Amino acid sequence: MKIGFLINPVAGMGGKVALKGTDGEETLRRALELGAVPMAGTRAAEAVKEFAENAGDCRFYSPSGGMGADLLKSYGLETELLFDPSTHTTPADTKRAAEMMLERGVGLVVFAGGDGTARDICSVIGERLPVVGIPAGVKIHSGVYAKRPKDAGLLINNFLLGKVKRFTTAEVVDIDEEAFRDNVVRARLYGYMTIPDDREFMQDRKSGGSGGSTEEAANLAAFMALSMKAGVIYLIGSGSTTKQLTDRLGLEGTLLGVDAVRDGKLIGKDLTEAGIKEILSGVERDKRVLIITVIGGQGHIFGRGNQQLSPEVIRMIPKENITVIATPAKMAQLFGKSLIADTGDGALDRELSGYIPVVTGHARKMMAKVS
Repeated sequence: MKIGFLINPVAGMGGKVALKGTDGEETLRRALELGAVPMAGTRAAEAVKEFAENAGDCRFYSPSGGMGADLLKSYGLETELLFDPSTHTTPADTKRAAEMMLERGVGLVVFAGGDGTARDICSVIGERLPVVGIPAGVKIHSGVYAKRPKDAGLLINNFLLGKVKRFTTAEVVDIDEEAFRDNVVRARLYGYMTIPDDREFMQDRKSGGSGGSTEEAANLAAFMALSMKAGVIYLIGSGSTTKQLTDRLGLEGTLLGVDAVRDGKLIGKDLTEAGIKEILSGVERDKRVLIITVIGGQGHIFGRGNQQLSPEVIRMIPKENITVIATPAKMAQLFGKSLIADTGDGALDRELSGYIPVVTGHARKMMAKVS
């Protein structure tokens, strides 16, 4: 079997440094200046280790170096180099790789990246052959990605074993990152790609809005505001649901970042991972609280748009002090699916798994499974 394999090495680098993505050369430069490090290769490796054992008869086609070939060769997989990419990879490199994969007649394209990567590949491949995306970006609204890197690997393994029999199309969606950084979500549909029809491993497209009526969200925010205690640092995660809380407090919080509040005052806005660590280190462990919400339609609580909340940051907060809030309507949109923790640290994801209470309104909670 012929398989195309590609890693976007810069995907996801803007997450921990609060840049909301890495589209564009200027953003990548800023991310590097802020100390961002590549993560896509590590995410891709989580997937490859799940299918490598059954890929011995496959021939992979990949750009050299960090765009894929080095990882495949480290697992002893037969790899044909497509080309040597530029030092700092660009969308043109991704599109060129996709074109060459089509020319080689591959039967599956596997790629690690974010919505921008999916958009570039879609512009070349469209619906002509199946793809599986390994989530490695910041936002990942598109439905062509697996829920986690490990899930991507398990699904590809099933594909190699001939267990994938049904396919469907999924939307490729990307947003304007410049508008995104100004707290404006402006999404656009760029096309469709063919994916395995597998709801166990593949994620759904993100649904827009906070889910539910404005009144529901406002009542939830009012309850949370009344529950806040003196002397406690509250980290308030990204999303329209959590933004209602800072609005209720009369604070100019960020829609798409992580803010810190203590005693009704904003003490940190749109914080990076390093900024969060610095603020948390100033108080006792039991006075650190994190308030986050659920990604609509997908169910992620970590790993989508809030990579500032790194494994190191999460471990600084007692598990019982991590509060998930969501309107009843947003929870209903999940149709009973589990919430997902995709922190990039498998051990931590397992620690976070199990059943947790989700605050849905004034003195109202519902139990939800985290997997």
